[in-house]
Amino acid sequence: MLNYFNILLCYCIIIFIFQVINCQDNSSPPAFYCPNTTYTSNSTYSFNLKALLSSLASNSSRPNGFYNTTSGNTGSDIVYGMFLCRGDVSPDVCQNCVSTAVKDVTSESYCPNGKIAVLWVDECLIRYSDQPLFGTATRYGFLNTQNVSEPQRFLSVLGNVINELIASVAANGNNRSGKIYASKEANFTSLERVYSFAQCIPDVSSSSCENCLRTAMGNLPSDGKRGGRVLLPSCNVRYELYPFYNVTASTPPPTPPSSSPTSNDRGKGGIASGVIVAIAVPIAVSILLFILGFCWIRSRTSREFNVVEEITDEDEISAAESLQYHLNTIRVATTNFSIDNKIGEGGFGVVYKGKLPDGQEIAVKRLSRSSGQGIEEFKNEIVLIAKLQHRNLVRLLGYCLEGDEKILVYEFVPNKSLDYFLFDPEKQQLLDWSRRYKIIGGIARGLLYLHEDSRLRIIHRDLKASNILLDAEMNPKISDFGMARIFGIDQSEEITSRIVGTYGYMSPEYAMHGQYSVKSDVFSFGVLLLEIISGKKNSAFYQSDGGEDLLSYVWRNWRDGTPLNIMDPIFAESYSRNEVIQCIHIGLLCVQEDANGRPTMDSVVLMLNSYSITTQAPKQPAFVFRSRSEMLPKGMDSDQTTSKSMPLSINEVSITEMEPR
Repeated sequence: MLNYFNILLCYCIIIFIFQVINCQDNSSPPAFYCPNTTYTSNSTYSFNLKALLSSLASNSSRPNGFYNTTSGNTGSDIVYGMFLCRGDVSPDVCQNCVSTAVKDVTSESYCPNGKIAVLWVDECLIRYSDQPLFGTATRYGFLNTQNVSEPQRFLSVLGNVINELIASVAANGNNRSGKIYASKEANFTSLERVYSFAQCIPDVSSSSCENCLRTAMGNLPSDGKRGGRVLLPSCNVRYELYPFYNVTASTPPPTPPSSSPTSNDRGKGGIASGVIVAIAVPIAVSILLFILGFCWIRSRTSREFNVVEEITDEDEISAAESLQYHLNTIRVATTNFSIDNKIGEGGFGVVYKGKLPDGQEIAVKRLSRSSGQGIEEFKNEIVLIAKLQHRNLVRLLGYCLEGDEKILVYEFVPNKSLDYFLFDPEKQQLLDWSRRYKIIGGIARGLLYLHEDSRLRIIHRDLKASNILLDAEMNPKISDFGMARIFGIDQSEEITSRIVGTYGYMSPEYAMHGQYSVKSDVFSFGVLLLEIISGKKNSAFYQSDGGEDLLSYVWRNWRDGTPLNIMDPIFAESYSRNEVIQCIHIGLLCVQEDANGRPTMDSVVLMLNSYSITTQAPKQPAFVFRSRSEMLPKGMDSDQTTSKSMPLSINEVSITEMEPR
């Protein structure tokens, strides 16, 4: 009878495993995007699209699982297309997936008559468009609408596993099949695991792959969504709370029993057959009921999955009150604002290091009562930072507003600010070229998020080296949003009579006329980029080099065909010539006098990720300040933040001119 019992249990377990696998196979419906751009039937575009889809299907058996092509000859009727199969699937699975997707993408269920389409199923994705796929920085996000139970802890687990994932992809490079991918998983709760997968297109360089993946990483949902996918031209990243890729099983088979008691053993410790049946039947029924419930929940979850094009910020904190700390909590964390915990000071007040009761380290920005930042700026920074969640932006944990105290509580960033390393002759040795290139890419992605990818369009207005903090891994985080301004989605520029920012980083149209836009931040980024490459501060370079400022020095060497002359000597031979020249080129484009001639941060990120992108020749930079007397008001240093109403009057200094932290 026990043999019967064992067989029944094995049968139930097999059914359970089979059903779970089936549930997983059906748990992730296709994610698709199809904007309102259509073509007419029997048009030239229609014929070109059919030819392109046919070409994709006929090339779907390629060993590397990737193919991109075009169809058509004339500008408006050319169709660009590609497919990319998940790296872990076999060529047969890839071929079947692409062939099916090609048929489905133009169906009524997805994108009928659509000039642009993305269809992403578990094993592959296909894209086509009337614009080049690899010449624009289009991003697509597919977000699960359900939330996890512990969002903060989940984001910590997710951040760690995605960082490990990207490192694995970069380390793996191309394997023998020409694929570049990796998967990682980690425990979230006792019953749930986080599964993640990342992939770059074949033939992309290792550094471009990593930069692309980090851009994708920065656009993953950061409000505790149960799943998310980000698709960029050269890479994609996905995570879920179920295994959506082929996870290799490593559980050993059970050890067979040494003997099988029979019904005749009843009097010697055996179990009566009636008792066995009474035990086995409820177990089998329970397993089957569990399977049905599991599949029902999974199918319900799979339907709650939305697609968002040009990823938007979904990280707004619903109630500002939930961020508020009691003053006593802050006092205890900082040992009553002890001078031993002081890590920085500026015109707005003092910054302290603190530790919360749970052991978390924090940076406490205590605004002075006489500071220029009043309630308006204080609330501005709270509203802005609370809504901005990106790994290249410093994270606001909360605030305190009691009596005369105005306090902001940030994550503690251990490696101080960029200027602490960059402009110190000894410490800049720690910033080799590969690390600086990574910092440049991180700043660009953070600024792109502010300008384009968040729900709001944010103009920072005070981007500089001292406002770039470095975490434990030397990843950059843009900080200090007290000067920032919100733009409407369709708003392109604004004029103000109150100029705030830092001389030497200000764009000419803003410094002279109060006109600011996203291109004002682009100018500041260009100055910062050239400082990072040269290891020289713009203002200090001016003072020490006979009247020539950094921008004119870079331009002269670019014009004379000697751009590498501006490079920090500590690089020696340990640098990529192409990367350095590309970055100098981008920096000069960003600091052009005509704001319309400067690239957007979207284009900057794209250019950083690909040397093959054709860029315009830079023009002579803006030389607004011709002499030291014209450059600054009396007594004002160029790395100080100023606030002025026309005519100029200085009354503020940036708080983030900090001591090391």
